[in-house]
Amino acid sequence: MFKNNRNLLIIALIALVNALGYGIIIPILYSYSVRYGLTDFQNGMLFATFSLFQFFSTPIIGRMSDKFGRKPLLLVSISGTVVSFLMMALAPSAIFLFIARALDGITAGNIPVATAVISDTTKPEHRARGFAIIGASFGFGFVFGPAISALTVGISPSLPFLIAAGISLIAVISTALFLPETNTHIGEVKKSKLFDFGKLAQALFDKNVGPTLLITLFYFLGFFTFIFAFQPYLIKILHLSATNVSILYTMFGVLGLISQLLLVEPLSKRFGIKRTFSSAILTVALGFLVMFTFRSFAMFVVSMVIIGIPNSMIGPLINTILSRETDERSQGTMLGLNSSYMSIGQIFGPILGGAIATYSVTLPFLASAAIILSCFFLSFRILNPTVPKETAF
Repeated sequence: MFKNNRNLLIIALIALVNALGYGIIIPILYSYSVRYGLTDFQNGMLFATFSLFQFFSTPIIGRMSDKFGRKPLLLVSISGTVVSFLMMALAPSAIFLFIARALDGITAGNIPVATAVISDTTKPEHRARGFAIIGASFGFGFVFGPAISALTVGISPSLPFLIAAGISLIAVISTALFLPETNTHIGEVKKSKLFDFGKLAQALFDKNVGPTLLITLFYFLGFFTFIFAFQPYLIKILHLSATNVSILYTMFGVLGLISQLLLVEPLSKRFGIKRTFSSAILTVALGFLVMFTFRSFAMFVVSMVIIGIPNSMIGPLINTILSRETDERSQGTMLGLNSSYMSIGQIFGPILGGAIATYSVTLPFLASAAIILSCFFLSFRILNPTVPKETAF
């Protein structure tokens, strides 16, 4: 597929360096910010800053890529990431950490634009594999990023941020030199506001894309409810060390890679995208239920395998579904809206998980199972062939 579509190779590189950058900084962001005197509450605000600004920026960047082209928006977006990492590395005070995370959030639309490039340059029957390759690139980054951080943070606390900036700069140069413009409908998008809360809400009621966007919202709400309780559960209930936790991250990262590279396209072709998508969601919900019910390390590993393989398929399949439910002129806009709903889930999921965990560390797993089970029932309403494909965005 790379041989027939060089653009896909460039997009995979962009996704890889993005994930490497974030994989490098996320494990050390908390300890790094404590050096600036931030409290736990302030650290929570620092983590939320990125998602809050990303929520507003991704639809704007996606729509601007429909209007002005994919390449210039990718260059602006990735360059913002480079600057934000440099600011983190050289920050003279805590306020610069917040400014850096806000800047990264504001320019965080590169992945929705990258997925729009795949929609521009691949046939509908090959998009699932194209989106899976982006997911796999992220998987590689999140496996090796923490390893790079672990090897370099002892030399200097700011060195991992400098390395992340350098890696992101590679993506900027590669995009500038090798990626052609792929949007053949530049300027044909309907005129409207760059960011419109009414349109954001209206999209949920669109007969074509509404159910898929609702699934994105609820799925990420449920999954990030689990993310909050993940490490407290490992430490307080299973009494695992940091080394064991890192090994688990690596193992499940490998599972995700295998799933995205080897399973998404064959399963989609054999059973159809809709059936594969519904089955993956149901399996994730059952995995969370197993995790809630059993309290042993062995069953935790079993439940994570049950969750890890289908979970890594959800993102590529959502992108594929939306690309089929949206007209060719609005691919970037719709993928940007989808990222905003992901951001809402990422913002409120940990808040919900934290509130529930005050009663029990394991209750968030049950809440995640219930929320994601609602996505399973919503999945019967996607890809409705009786609805004409007309997008008002």
